[in-house]
Amino acid sequence: MQDSSGHDAHFGWFTRRRKHLKPDDLTIVDEPMLKRAVGAAVLGNAMEWFDFGVYGYLAVTLGHVFFPGNSPAAQVIATFATFTVAFLVRPIGGLVFGPLGDRFGRQRVLAATMIMMALGTFAIGLIPSYDSIGIWAPILLLAARLVQGFSTGGEYGGAATFIAEYSTDARRGQMGSWMEFGTLGGYIAGAGVVTALTMLLSTQEMHAWGWRVPFLVAGPLGLLGLYMRMKLEETPAFKAHAEAMEAHGDTPRIGLLELVSVHGPQLLKCVGLVLVFNVADYMLLTYMPSYLTVTMGYSEAKGLLLIIIVMLVMMPLNVVGGRFSDRIGRRPMIIGACVAMLLLAIPCMLLVGTGNDLLIFAGLMVLGVVLVCFTSTMPSTLPALFYTPVRYSALSIAFNVSVSLFGGTTPLVTAWLVERSGDPLVPAYYLMGAAVIGVITMLFVTETAGLPLRGSPPAVADHAEARELLASDAPLTVDETLPSLPESDNGGEAKPA
Repeated sequence: MQDSSGHDAHFGWFTRRRKHLKPDDLTIVDEPMLKRAVGAAVLGNAMEWFDFGVYGYLAVTLGHVFFPGNSPAAQVIATFATFTVAFLVRPIGGLVFGPLGDRFGRQRVLAATMIMMALGTFAIGLIPSYDSIGIWAPILLLAARLVQGFSTGGEYGGAATFIAEYSTDARRGQMGSWMEFGTLGGYIAGAGVVTALTMLLSTQEMHAWGWRVPFLVAGPLGLLGLYMRMKLEETPAFKAHAEAMEAHGDTPRIGLLELVSVHGPQLLKCVGLVLVFNVADYMLLTYMPSYLTVTMGYSEAKGLLLIIIVMLVMMPLNVVGGRFSDRIGRRPMIIGACVAMLLLAIPCMLLVGTGNDLLIFAGLMVLGVVLVCFTSTMPSTLPALFYTPVRYSALSIAFNVSVSLFGGTTPLVTAWLVERSGDPLVPAYYLMGAAVIGVITMLFVTETAGLPLRGSPPAVADHAEARELLASDAPLTVDETLPSLPESDNGGEAKPA
């Protein structure tokens, strides 16, 4: 069996016998610090998706500015191809930022991703058009998108880990749901700015300078987010693990191959869950505005306005969904959403295809409610898949591999399939395929609602709750046994709870 430091480097705090635990051995969550942590993570996530959302909402305009001379459909596909390329470097960002976050702390890395994201977005607003500098315009756009994608590789995994490790076990779903509340807020802000510009400016003015405004806003937003993140303390879970590892002296470093060999099943589950979550997310919030305009011939301004209204309704529902997942569990929420998406995708797209404003809104709203079940639950479900010492690395790598292959490619692949097949129901088929994968994946995921994070002691609101927990028969761990370590005969044996 490996030495204890190697064991702890993978799994962290598992448990001692309940009778040996004291209330002080548990994590007592500082409520004011929890609120600040959630706020900082939410703002960063909002800024990230403001940036990405603006790009999606301006796809038609950006196609004219950077890819002239093609058909409208070809311009949109070229714009989304540049959008998609950024996702190809997200796993690289995850490979860099994830291990740094597990080694040096979540707070420092999240500050770095924030400033890089802001710089990449701000730079897009400064790029001259194709008419001014020719081929260099799309090349510079691609370079800025690569910076965005690289920094985003450490953003979601870090922010989700940060909130999960700060939250109490009983309220992790509710606290995590605020992260996607920030996502929707960022989307709404981006869509609102684009819609306002579209209504106030002529097409010629939008192509000349109006499209730059949303990207230039990222500069001050990034500075605000950086300030908030620099004021935070490290998460209690990471501090506890860092102190334990410091007692061992030399901390073993976990390579990618060892991470995959030990935590491979959990990584695959994460990939499957992120697939269904992000396909639904990008299909509705990023691709639908262009689908309505290019495929359905719908007014661009009206299409954006409908998406904004859908997201405004989704925002409060997201927090309700997070609280609901704490009560009924993550598995019923996610499996139920997958089944609903499988059954309702075609009817919703048929409603969208009618051209009637109310019916289009109804179809989009139903998809939005289904998406809420994912957005409200995933931020607490995904971090709970992994142990504290490898949580940032594992979540960042699995999340970004899945997003790169399946989520970020959704607008491009769907637009291409619609163009080639001429079938307006292609988005529905895509959603249905993702739903099947989501159901299959979730059948193999252990319920974690109300339980401590893997590799961390229970997190409670106060000492009274700690004493009550220790006096009860409630489980102190998710897994009864640990995965086996390489070259270990009994590394899978766990200490009894």
